[in-house]
Amino acid sequence: MAVMPVLKTVFWDVDGTLADTEMDGHRPAFNRAFVEQGLDWTWDPETYKRLLSIPGGILRMKTFAQQQGEVLSDAQFAQLRMSKQRHYLDAVRAGAVTLRPGVERLLRELQARAIPQWIVTSSGGPSVSALLDTLFPGGDHPFAGVISADDVSRHKPNPDPYLKALACSDTDPDAALAFEDSTPGLLSARTAGLRCLLMPSPWDQELHRYQDQAVAMLDHLGSAQIPCTVSSGPPCLDGLVTLEYLQMLLVLPD
Repeated sequence: MAVMPVLKTVFWDVDGTLADTEMDGHRPAFNRAFVEQGLDWTWDPETYKRLLSIPGGILRMKTFAQQQGEVLSDAQFAQLRMSKQRHYLDAVRAGAVTLRPGVERLLRELQARAIPQWIVTSSGGPSVSALLDTLFPGGDHPFAGVISADDVSRHKPNPDPYLKALACSDTDPDAALAFEDSTPGLLSARTAGLRCLLMPSPWDQELHRYQDQAVAMLDHLGSAQIPCTVSSGPPCLDGLVTLEYLQMLLVLPD
């Protein structure tokens, strides 16, 4: 008889998945960094929405510079990155970023059921630390580890972040799920052999081309006040993603 897989580990993306960070956190931080470094650049919501298809802040800035016909040195980009990171940390500490619906409920349920949870993100380590310190005061977060942009040389959509997370957590891909919101994250997880629950970002213009690779697609994880809506995948009892629902996703044909 075939042995049914059992969920051992959950991997969380951060930006747009764990928390709403992009428009009210990262975008204003980039704009403040541009002013601080004397650049006449402004990323309005439409521009930033377009740039979000590019994973990682440095690559976004380099792409935008090329589009503007401007040449910046590596040292200038490094300075911009540091400036942007400082402004982002200030915004996080000021409360500009919040957890998405249902996230805290599911985090605590998985923690209570002793399911290890890891963060796998294209954000830098300091940004993740500041977010966790703010959202979970006193270090009261449930994460066993973090794989950030600082831990791999090739970022999403490359599978390296999730491959490293699987190795560090000593988890077989068949016993894990990834939570993602974007095309790069979905492709990264899938190429690493992981099933992926997708909460589509409204800013990702390419995601419709790949969303059938997700084992389920929902608008969010659901709370008592705001039940989730399932776009694809099995129905969700009471509009709440639970450990039982995740276990169901794990045994679906991949």
